[in-house]
Amino acid sequence: MTARTKYLAVLLAVLALVASGCGDKGTTDTKGTTAKASPSADSGACDYLDSGQQPAKKVQKPPSTPVADGPVEVTIKTNFGDMPATLDGKNAPCAVNSFLSLSKQGYYDKTDCHRITSDKRGFHVLQCGDPTGSGSGDPGYRYAEELTGKEDYKVGSLALANTGQPSSSGAQFFIDYDATTLPPNYTQFGQLTPAGLKVAQKAAKAATKGKPDGYDGPPATKVTITGVTQQ
Repeated sequence: MTARTKYLAVLLAVLALVASGCGDKGTTDTKGTTAKASPSADSGACDYLDSGQQPAKKVQKPPSTPVADGPVEVTIKTNFGDMPATLDGKNAPCAVNSFLSLSKQGYYDKTDCHRITSDKRGFHVLQCGDPTGSGSGDPGYRYAEELTGKEDYKVGSLALANTGQPSSSGAQFFIDYDATTLPPNYTQFGQLTPAGLKVAQKAAKAATKGKPDGYDGPPATKVTITGVTQQ
């Protein structure tokens, strides 16, 4: 194993663990059974299963039938400005369905992004979506990753955090504000517009001010999502 491979393995372990706060407990429903993969490729339905945790904010589960099967324009509003983005309802219908449902219910409103990473070797993510600000909050449900095998996590992409276990996607997501190298294990569900990326990079610059290369922790300056609107 090369030094870079070892380095990425450590980063991935940290990402998976911090993403949900569930550690090695896995994702279970209220009956204690491990969550199964979803959505059903045959039925086109999304399975949102109980996570076994109290939701960070009280919300209803999304409908099982996705509301979009193509591009969806949204604006992620922050204290640094608006970040317009296009969500990928074709390749990630259940992720987009969940994101839109949570947005409409105000789940992301007034939520601080709890994590920023900065590493010149290729790991630049701003992680958001936990109303508790701890990195352990979820909406009370989990669902399967939607992976094409072509995930590139290019600059400006939006992707869902998970625990590293199957069917552990929830509400937390990360923005690749600069070059980021990851294996295709995280649902890539959208892309910031060029204008949105500029705002994300402005926020990331403030969030890492005074932090050393290789930093991974709370932003130095708060980055707050004030709301998400659909166009």
